[in-house]
Amino acid sequence: MKSIKKILIIDDEEDILLYLAAFFKDKKFGVITASNGKEGFEKALAEHPDIITLDISMPEESGIKALRELQNNPSTKNTPVIIITGVASDFKRFLADRRQVHIPEGYFEKPIDRDLLLEKVNELLNISTV
Repeated sequence: MKSIKKILIIDDEEDILLYLAAFFKDKKFGVITASNGKEGFEKALAEHPDIITLDISMPEESGIKALRELQNNPSTKNTPVIIITGVASDFKRFLADRRQVHIPEGYFEKPIDRDLLLEKVNELLNISTV
């Protein structure tokens, strides 16, 4: 019996959280949600997700700060992170120029192409779709 892979979704927009949670549950993933970077980092430490989706623009703690904390913590530094954001594509280049964070394993702009997102998640988790 294969184990259920857990996805932590961090986004301050409730409709995005609900949409992604329903989408991933439908695809048989375990789902954990957080509405800001601080809560997301705490849940990542407590829940040990297999992969994380992360919004950039959030109150209380930005996605960039959360990404830096995730990448610098021994418990979460090897967990793949996929950025899902409404910020313009220039932001991807901005991230590449930052020394404080490594380029995330995936980057998607809203509105999200669910098929490409699922393909990326499966690729990062080594899940065969055959």
